[in-house]
Amino acid sequence: MTELFRNIFFVIALTITLSSYFLVINALFTNRVSKTQHVINQTPGRSFGLGLVNALFFGAIGIFLLILIDGNSNRVPPILRVILLFPTIIVWTFLISLVSIGLTSMVKVLSERIFPDLTSWKQIVWGSAVLCFACALPLVGWFLLIPCILFIGIGAAILGIVQKN
Repeated sequence: MTELFRNIFFVIALTITLSSYFLVINALFTNRVSKTQHVINQTPGRSFGLGLVNALFFGAIGIFLLILIDGNSNRVPPILRVILLFPTIIVWTFLISLVSIGLTSMVKVLSERIFPDLTSWKQIVWGSAVLCFACALPLVGWFLLIPCILFIGIGAAILGIVQKN
């Protein structure tokens, strides 16, 4: 029983943290988030496909680089590990920034559809709460909803960067 309460507390704390994070990302990168949000509204299927391909590609490269710089492996010389550290940081920073912009845009799209009469910051808070609790649903939320919104968000963020106005 105590494990259940601990898990519920963890989900609520994660929801509050993510709501704050999405508010900060939206405040700092307003133009990028709104452009990505526009791409999500216009072409969600294309965003999903592009996000799937890029997430798998850059994720595989990032994991491969992490395996190479692992200190337990004796096959890779220490100087090569130091050299590979910089591309590893760049790949993971790129992926994390795409996920951050994409998820913030997904939260804005979701919250504008569910809560159209609230102010912008309240929409983000309530939209992130709804999305967090939906993603906490066992199996369906974990294995269908989370990858779907991640892939759409990553693809829309890439399309928002690449496409012209």
